[in-house]
Amino acid sequence: MAQTTVDGVEGVQGLVGQHLGYSDWVEITQDQVQKFADATGDHQWIHVDVERAKRESPFGGPIAHGYLTLSLIPSLLPEIVDITGFRMGVNYGTEKVRFPSPVPVGSRVRAGATLASATPIEGGIAMNMDVTVEVEGAPKPAMVATVVYRRYL
Repeated sequence: MAQTTVDGVEGVQGLVGQHLGYSDWVEITQDQVQKFADATGDHQWIHVDVERAKRESPFGGPIAHGYLTLSLIPSLLPEIVDITGFRMGVNYGTEKVRFPSPVPVGSRVRAGATLASATPIEGGIAMNMDVTVEVEGAPKPAMVATVVYRRYL
């Protein structure tokens, strides 16, 4: 269940600048990394060759793709915020994406979100959310990004 619930344009605008909460922790598995590699064609050994990654990687084993970490946002964000009062919503884009630290396979990650802005548009509202994905116990986040959503009335 989402930590924050908001309804309509005015409700969204009232949350600007507020931290909305955190998702649950989710484990990153080698199977998930392999499926992402197969879907994207990115089979770099640091992700998919477990034995070589253990021997040669500076990370001590395989790590998730940065874009896999980014792709978790649509599944984690609904655990943080439930936005009602709109007919539909779309992912509009992503800004300022960075991957400051790796996500080791077998680690757990969660997302946190802050509503950075909410700007009225024709038929709805554009929202910029600052999203951070952190690895449990890690000193730095694995991903920081501003994601842009549009909600339509």
